[in-house]
Amino acid sequence: MSLIHPTAIIAPGACLADDVQVGAYSIIGENVEIGAGTVVGSHCVIDGHTTIGKNNNFYRFCSIGGMPQDKKYAGEPTRLEIGDGNTIREYVTINTGTTQDVGVTRVGDDNWIMAYVHIAHDCQIASHTVIANSVQFAGHIHVGDWAIIGGLTAIHQFVRIGAHCMIGGTSSIRQDVPPYVIGAGDPFRPVGVNSEGLNRRGFDAAAVSNVKNLYKLLYRRDLKVEEALAQMKALDQTPETAIMVDFLEQSHRGIVRP
Repeated sequence: MSLIHPTAIIAPGACLADDVQVGAYSIIGENVEIGAGTVVGSHCVIDGHTTIGKNNNFYRFCSIGGMPQDKKYAGEPTRLEIGDGNTIREYVTINTGTTQDVGVTRVGDDNWIMAYVHIAHDCQIASHTVIANSVQFAGHIHVGDWAIIGGLTAIHQFVRIGAHCMIGGTSSIRQDVPPYVIGAGDPFRPVGVNSEGLNRRGFDAAAVSNVKNLYKLLYRRDLKVEEALAQMKALDQTPETAIMVDFLEQSHRGIVRP
């Protein structure tokens, strides 16, 4: 208990690992579980049915596990799940899910979430992402592993951002962004493949070349998405191709276009 500031309020039902630190004037609700090594800064509120893993760092003034900003929400016990090793900076808000979706908002592991980011109900943020200041996620958005999203970007509800994407700052995204794509703008325009990011993550020359060929099929051959998808399925199913095919098959909003 020496790691809990005397001004913090911990509800009787909350479950905190022995080494969790809680700063001054923070409030932890009764349905919250926090894993070992996690640090909660001052003036944070963590409530709702919220499960937080190990070694996370919540900076001051975060609001985590609040009820969804959805007028259909009627008090159902929906959830928020946050994994391990995340850095969550000042004034970040992350809401619980709704029964109109899977009922759980999820944030994976090792994400770097900067100040003033809002993650709305039912979002599914994978792992190893970088989400810059003031990015705004509407509800039901899915973000793949290793995505980088520039500051002040706004993303429409139900949009999907593929793995290894790099989104330039102040973008406005209304349709799905396929994996490996780099781009920016309002509306968002893809401009190529995130080659530098792939190189940094250990993709070899053959894998990067394969990704570039997938991009050409999708954006440089004047093919409809269905035609490009059919040609991708006829290729050798490398991991990169399988990820792209799976993403396109699950796209419901359509994909961004140059």
